Amino acid sequence: MKTNLTLTLNKEVIEQAKKYAANKGESLSEMVENYFKYIIHSKAEYEEGQLTPRVKKLRAVLKVDSDFNYKDVLNEAKSTKHGL
Repeated sequence: MKTNLTLTLNKEVIEQAKKYAANKGESLSEMVENYFKYIIHSKAEYEEGQLTPRVKKLRAVLKVDSDFNYKDVLNEAKSTKHGL
């Protein structure tokens, strides 16, 4: 079922969004609906404590040895910083 939604946005933002949607072959309504679907589903998929795709992607950036213990490194950094 489709229904109307009224949004109040800056005129320049609306014009730029319309151009963007047209370049993607979508209407502005389709683009907004797809964005809402994206944020609803992406947030619902991850329960508290689970890693989001963004965090998982960041984890892959750092390569460490298999015996790396981040707690030891953290404690050492705290000791250095606070002079303990």
